[in-house]
Amino acid sequence: MINRIDHIAIAVQDLDAALGTFLNVLGCDPGSVTVEEVPSEKVRVAFIPIGQTHIELLEPLGDDGAVSKFIAKNGEGMHHIALATDNLPQETERVTGLGLNPLGTPSIGAGGKKIVFLHPKQTNRVLFELVEPNPHHH
Repeated sequence: MINRIDHIAIAVQDLDAALGTFLNVLGCDPGSVTVEEVPSEKVRVAFIPIGQTHIELLEPLGDDGAVSKFIAKNGEGMHHIALATDNLPQETERVTGLGLNPLGTPSIGAGGKKIVFLHPKQTNRVLFELVEPNPHHH
């Protein structure tokens, strides 16, 4: 079952510049931000905590990843909404049973989370990511 919004992801060209802007807008402590590279997704990410959720900034690494292609097509902006679940395999099976098609198989994303995306053509043009949080990370 989905139990909360894990994060809202925003695609950006320059992570450091965007991070400065978002920290100013949100009034967050720079020390609370985590930054990491996710080579499997070809991105560098920053997580900014807001209560029980996060804003995730996504900067493409190279020109051939999904986020790079997204920015080339749409420009910077809202990329996806991540929904947390305690059991990703069960939740993936549930939504598949409803006729929704996951994009690939579950994999490991930022923060060691198990992730799978749902095709936006089936979800009103919103890219949803289902995530099972890693208890050892944010």
